[in-house]
Amino acid sequence: MDSPRHHKSRSLPTNLFFVLLLSTNLLTFFLSTTFYSSCSLISSVLDATSSTTSTNSVPSTTVSHDEFKRSGVTEDLPPEFLAFTSGQSLPFGFNSNFDSDTIFPPVGNGCTRFPDDLRRFMTYAVNGSCPDDEHLAQKLLLRGCEALPRRRCRPAASPDYVEPFPHPMCLWTTPSDNSVVWTAYTCKNYDCLINRKHRQKGFDDCKDCFDLEGREKSRWTATESHGSLDFTIDEVLATKPPGTIRIGLDIGGGVATFAIRMMQRNITIVTTSMNLNGPFNSFIASRGVVPLYISISQRLPFFDNTLDIVHSMHVLSNWIPTTLLHFLLFDVYRVLRPGGLFWLDHFFCSGDQLEKVYAPVIESVGFNKLKWVVGRKLDRGPELQEMYLSALLEKPLKNSW
Repeated sequence: MDSPRHHKSRSLPTNLFFVLLLSTNLLTFFLSTTFYSSCSLISSVLDATSSTTSTNSVPSTTVSHDEFKRSGVTEDLPPEFLAFTSGQSLPFGFNSNFDSDTIFPPVGNGCTRFPDDLRRFMTYAVNGSCPDDEHLAQKLLLRGCEALPRRRCRPAASPDYVEPFPHPMCLWTTPSDNSVVWTAYTCKNYDCLINRKHRQKGFDDCKDCFDLEGREKSRWTATESHGSLDFTIDEVLATKPPGTIRIGLDIGGGVATFAIRMMQRNITIVTTSMNLNGPFNSFIASRGVVPLYISISQRLPFFDNTLDIVHSMHVLSNWIPTTLLHFLLFDVYRVLRPGGLFWLDHFFCSGDQLEKVYAPVIESVGFNKLKWVVGRKLDRGPELQEMYLSALLEKPLKNSW
């Protein structure tokens, strides 16, 4: 390979290259956000499913870490962030599994877009205690800094932490207040969370979820749906041979009551959740099931064709940008095994959006429809003409690729 100095006279200076690259990216972003809404994106989303791009037609540019540093991009980034993200030489040299002699820890590109918040997050005493900054960390994550960079410090924890309740008591017992660091939340104990639906005005995500003696107690307990939007677990499981639904995922599963109901049927469910003004992940863990702290933007951390079922209630709806939703649905399809089930539980949007936008997007992925029920969503008033969709979709057992 020729040395870079042999071509110095014919190449652009590094700084100029990055200025041009940044300018073209900003122009592309401006044009895309100015001229395309979520509804107008539907044609481009569906067109993308019927076209194939040759990898040979896309030029690639590899920028070394030294070039990246010389470009000045790292000037505003904290030293601990650079220490984590810099390439680390493998102790035994080249590794055929990596196809490299260097490992680069993954971190979200969005982290560098918020240097002030990133600096606050990555400023701490190495080998000491981390700042009590859960709210800051979640804010970074939701804005695209996902995965968050690792830190070399010990996380905040309750000084009077107590052991969780044993199984099966833990399934339906509110945990101790001392199991949570409450700094990031409006409520400072579980009594406040349980009663906030009565005492607190305004909206909070899953406002009544922490009350295990309230509506959570009756979720997914019906034996028949009678054609309604509320499919029952046993009806869903009955669509597959007995015992073949064993492991799965619940996206945005609140306090993991769905996972508890499936556990009672010897089915293991991992539940994704954010901590939106409540300690959802801590609460899920206290019930003896597994929480997964990722946003809906994150690629699902499962290998292809592995899960038997994916469920999501209320979370996947019209608040998500259409293109992001399309990627997410294909990611669900990816992790499901052939013959696996996707239970889309109470997806909501306006009536015209369902017909013009979301039904075509869902249908473009390639699922078989086992159940498809549409009903009116009236909790915010009939004048909004909002609709629910509950669907049971199957990844084809044969020819799913």
